[in-house]
Amino acid sequence: MSIVMTGGGTGGHLAIVRAVKESIIQLNTKNSATPQLIYIGSTKGQDKKWFEADNDFAYKYFIESQGVVNQGVFGKMNALFKIAISAWKVRKLLKTHNARVVFSVGGFSAAPAALAAKLCGVPLVIHEQNAKIGLLNRLLKPYATKFISSYLKESPIQAYPVNQIFFKNARIRTHIKTVIFLGGSQGAKAINELALSLAESLTGRGISIIHQAGESHVDSVKNQYKQMGIEAEVFGFTDQMASLMQKADFAIARAGASTLWELAATALPTLYIPYPYAAGDHQFYNAKFLVDKGLAWIMREDTLLAEGVLVLLDEEIESKSKGLLECVKKDGSNQIAKLLISYDNNHHCPY
Repeated sequence: MSIVMTGGGTGGHLAIVRAVKESIIQLNTKNSATPQLIYIGSTKGQDKKWFEADNDFAYKYFIESQGVVNQGVFGKMNALFKIAISAWKVRKLLKTHNARVVFSVGGFSAAPAALAAKLCGVPLVIHEQNAKIGLLNRLLKPYATKFISSYLKESPIQAYPVNQIFFKNARIRTHIKTVIFLGGSQGAKAINELALSLAESLTGRGISIIHQAGESHVDSVKNQYKQMGIEAEVFGFTDQMASLMQKADFAIARAGASTLWELAATALPTLYIPYPYAAGDHQFYNAKFLVDKGLAWIMREDTLLAEGVLVLLDEEIESKSKGLLECVKKDGSNQIAKLLISYDNNHHCPY
């Protein structure tokens, strides 16, 4: 018997898989009947980078698939054809591994296994990370056994599956001594430019800088700080994000779901700058969820000015930091893990 986890392409999706996977392992440490964990992802995106060498998964499969969004007519047809072929192949994997449940976090990587689950009659549990539901999850929502979203009141689980280390690192911020800029592992031009334009003003105030510039921009950004005579902690990809967030007192970041909830769990006041080309403008709606509660700020890229950001740094932040601690529920990954473990072994693929 096995629990199949699928979906990804981006770090936001994959962070959910990792957090829930770790909770399943912790809950079953003393249980000799621990189900096998299987990961099914895509040959594209970041799936392999995250899980190819992850021995917590008994088996890992990377299937050829591609996104349908932002494709032309022929691109969409080709993507749908590949998904259909892959779903038929994955159907055999679900039967071979006696899958008890498929847990999907969405993204183009999830399509083959999610569709195969419905072909096989295997329970499908979907987690939607964003305030605006993605295309695949929107299509599959009526067919899901459970549909989980921290933004929906009717969701069976409200807590977002954030790794517990972020909660452990939470602290109330009262003064800004360190600012962290987060543009994702690929970097964000607007955030890089903003950070560099603010650098001298920040150091003049005695504020330290931590800056995720993106893997392909690290050297260039480091050189620009050096030319200004400013010491900044610059990086691209890191597995130490929890400790870096813990060091900071204020964040300026994209509003991908996992980043948003990790920052919130750390009680870190944040100015969100949504990626303007995100599907359905979902990053804006993610940030708006917290802004509407008075717990964050948001600025569009096309209205972003260094002077406006400096004004925010003079605002009182303690109430937002405390509010985040009260708003974010701590047990999301454990609740999802318990749900997945609860499915019995009475599901067999009939095809």
